[in-house]
Amino acid sequence: MNAAPPVPDPVPALNPVPALDRSLKPLPKAPVRIVHLGLGAFHRSHQAWYTQHAPDAAEWGIAAFTGRRPDAAEALTAQDCLYTLVERSAGGDSFEVIGSIVEAVDGADVARLCQLVAAPETAVVTLTITEAAYGLAADGTFDADAPGVADDLRALSAAAAGETSTSGEPSAPGGTAASGEARVPGTPLGRLVWALAARKDSGAGPIAVVSCDNLSANGDVARRGVLGMAAAWGQDLVEWIAANVSFVSTSVDRITPRTTDADMAEVAEQCGYRDSSPVVAEPFRNWVLSGDFPAGRPRWEDAGAVVVDEIEPYENRKLWLLNGSHSILAYAGQLRGHATVAEALADPLCRKAVEDFWDEAANHLRAEGLDIPGYRQALLERFGNARIAHRLAQIAADATTKLRMRAVPVLAAERAEGRSGSGAALMLAAWIDYVAAAGEFQDPLAGEIRASAALEGTERVQALLRLVNAGIAEDTDIVSLVHRLCGSFSATTAASAAHTHT
Repeated sequence: MNAAPPVPDPVPALNPVPALDRSLKPLPKAPVRIVHLGLGAFHRSHQAWYTQHAPDAAEWGIAAFTGRRPDAAEALTAQDCLYTLVERSAGGDSFEVIGSIVEAVDGADVARLCQLVAAPETAVVTLTITEAAYGLAADGTFDADAPGVADDLRALSAAAAGETSTSGEPSAPGGTAASGEARVPGTPLGRLVWALAARKDSGAGPIAVVSCDNLSANGDVARRGVLGMAAAWGQDLVEWIAANVSFVSTSVDRITPRTTDADMAEVAEQCGYRDSSPVVAEPFRNWVLSGDFPAGRPRWEDAGAVVVDEIEPYENRKLWLLNGSHSILAYAGQLRGHATVAEALADPLCRKAVEDFWDEAANHLRAEGLDIPGYRQALLERFGNARIAHRLAQIAADATTKLRMRAVPVLAAERAEGRSGSGAALMLAAWIDYVAAAGEFQDPLAGEIRASAALEGTERVQALLRLVNAGIAEDTDIVSLVHRLCGSFSATTAASAAHTHT
């Protein structure tokens, strides 16, 4: 669909339109029982959608906190937290107003976070904080030196000593105001630990923490990160969390590109109101959950979510087939001059790299019910939806964290069974070429990447692989394989491939 032309004022803002008033059905304002960290487009297209469509939605309002900036919270608050979800398919768009988020808060407001997490009514904390925010080293252990983590550990230690209260207000031992540099945590997990300490003090009882980030065993990852942070507070908090906080693992799936000005203009034209915060997503959605909810949860399964005892096969199917191919397309596609997933997939060289990696991954996805051929075909159709402009630059962020979840397990599994793992190795080679050529990229190890990318030959390859996984960097066969595959998406390679096809 072509971008809708700008709609001149006066077009009513979303909030005052009578049909969307919360005093009228179907948008009652539910009480807060879920706290979410990481207010962004994906949360609003996924967990908020499932919560709205649960049959008991009227009992489960979401208070969502932003990450780095307050902008999203301010924009949503101005329209009473209502927003439009645009489902975009090849055949056209449909529009739905979502009202399950009932409070949007600046993530820096730790006092409000503590108040909500400590409330007895709050039963669930969900997370979409990005893979890089869990503070883990390349070997999966808690990294006390990760960006922001060391500062938060000092803040938590000071709080435990009585220098700052869990209300978020600095205080000296004994409760009086403190001078100096007492501060609250700045990372999502540091803030969560601070809030869990407040819940412990309030006696509000058990609670579930639900990671919705693209990490293998993300519930276990969240547990390691939270307990690593909590250790700075003290053993009593560590023991309370171990006894009272369940960590639920999930597999989440819904392609949700960044919203554009054209999307906002289309909502104004088609719906008759201005929405500063619409979300665009594909029609497909999937949510698999595994774990305990000691204080209850919405009936998400009645909205299509799947609750299972063993989540690993579903996690790996999604992480390797969808997210892994996204990484290949992000790096190879940009090297080939493409901007979106659909453009890159239409490139025979990129398409072959995806298919080869899928063949390798499928060797290790053997559980019943996964239907790998059907899942692959569905991905090709989803990726080929040119009306979903999923930007490769967006997918390319935080590679060192993502690649250790997407490329490394398949590479290790293939080599353990006597095969080369060249499909997974090509993903790593494409990333190495990408960071060597890119002027700007987002990664928690950006400084180390730039220093390593300045090296030459196998020395460069080994240094960059070490940032992803130390084990593969010490394997000379893997280093040599990745080095040989570097340059696979260069202009010379493309010209040769085109000549061969002719």
